[in-house]
Amino acid sequence: MMETRQKLIEVKNLKKYFPLKTSLFKKGKQVVKAVDNVSFHIYKGETFGLVGESGCGKSTLGRTLNRLYDPTAGEIRFDGNDIATLNNKGLQPYRKRMQMIFQDPYSSLNPFMTVEEIIDEPLEIHTSLSKSERKKVIVDILGKVGLKKEDMGRLPHEFSGGQRQRIGIARALSTNPDFIICDEAISALDVSIQAQVINLLEDLQKELNLTYLFVAHDLSMVRHISDRIGVMYLGKIVEVSTSDELYDKPLHPYTQALLSAIPIPDPIKAQNSNREIITGELPSPIEMEKGCRFRSRCPFAKPICGEIDPQLKRVDGEHYVACHLY
Repeated sequence: MMETRQKLIEVKNLKKYFPLKTSLFKKGKQVVKAVDNVSFHIYKGETFGLVGESGCGKSTLGRTLNRLYDPTAGEIRFDGNDIATLNNKGLQPYRKRMQMIFQDPYSSLNPFMTVEEIIDEPLEIHTSLSKSERKKVIVDILGKVGLKKEDMGRLPHEFSGGQRQRIGIARALSTNPDFIICDEAISALDVSIQAQVINLLEDLQKELNLTYLFVAHDLSMVRHISDRIGVMYLGKIVEVSTSDELYDKPLHPYTQALLSAIPIPDPIKAQNSNREIITGELPSPIEMEKGCRFRSRCPFAKPICGEIDPQLKRVDGEHYVACHLY
């Protein structure tokens, strides 16, 4: 069934490198390979989860997809059109269709603008609606995210963290987008509030037929909201699978270690569980050696792992893995 679904986002060999300033004693240009030759797709109407350690390139990948960062190389096909090389003018029709919800709901909102002004700004840029028409749209959007008309005149600091994130969601919805990147959208919130925001995002997805890229650290929460999940390690996606299969049958040693690190609420079970602890040194993201990037921390590393970089290949159905063990 998944094979017949339409792809909204299709990424091919995407790279995003950040140049570093070099000293007098180092020759040549050095770069941080934040996203390195990544390929995947997202179906229309689904939630694609993206997980991995801090610094693995998850947020950079998300910000490159909606062109907050210019890609170094590769293709970003949005609804069949490659937007990777478009200039600002060419991107204008796509800006309103791709929106972003940021991690910190306070720093991502202008503290000197009212809720009405925050949500009205993208409407004024991307639509030809009159001021009165835009005001009606704002009231409707606030209702969708659980806020009131009376909140329009208030400033961000007058709201709680969860309410501020609802304002951020309302701003993202204002242009009636097809695709929303949730960049650690719940990690700064209390656990009880996280569940409320997740439920809100799921309800909005069903109502508005939205497609999400959900970037997060909380693996249990990612399983709850995602249809498929990609696991990222040092700029590369090492495994992609449906949510249930990834948790029930993880293939890549890194994925297995990540899932093993999920806290177990029962202290007795936690004490008796066989946790896989990642050991070894983390490779430098600047001077990448050839071969698998996880081999220095992998208990199953073989000689070939130091020679050839494993490519993402299909193992079964929607399950892909980049590992020489398969």
